Amino acid sequence: MDKLLVLRLPNPQPTSKPIPPQNDLGAAYDSGTRERLNTLRLCAMECRVAARTDLFEACALLRIDGEDAKRTFVTTFIKCFSEAVHGPVKWYRPGVIDVTFDEAWVLRCLASIEAGDHSSFEFLLRSRVAKSDRRYIGFLLGRISDQFSQV
Repeated sequence: MDKLLVLRLPNPQPTSKPIPPQNDLGAAYDSGTRERLNTLRLCAMECRVAARTDLFEACALLRIDGEDAKRTFVTTFIKCFSEAVHGPVKWYRPGVIDVTFDEAWVLRCLASIEAGDHSSFEFLLRSRVAKSDRRYIGFLLGRISDQFSQV
């Protein structure tokens, strides 16, 4: 006859106090970076219902200078970004302190471009963007960085 063996595990000991989740990524950004993030978020809200744009065609059409350049580059990037990373991209509403992984990635790319850290920028692109789209996403991020630095 088979015997049934029962193991009794000890009850987990409660900690002295619960540890609240901490996402202080948003607190680490200065006001200029916050402004950039809110510009990207606002554009993402507006583009949420817009049709997606083919990345190659969008970059081929971008020959813009002047006041509308920043808006156009940001809009094109937002519309094409999810295609380039082959998945949904999460953007919070403007003014939210927390930062999504996608937002932090974009901000890190912009910071790498501004610092002239091409190795880090290439690493970031290779870590998320499909090989066929890296050139175009790199171009758009470069133009966005240029436009923000002109303000």
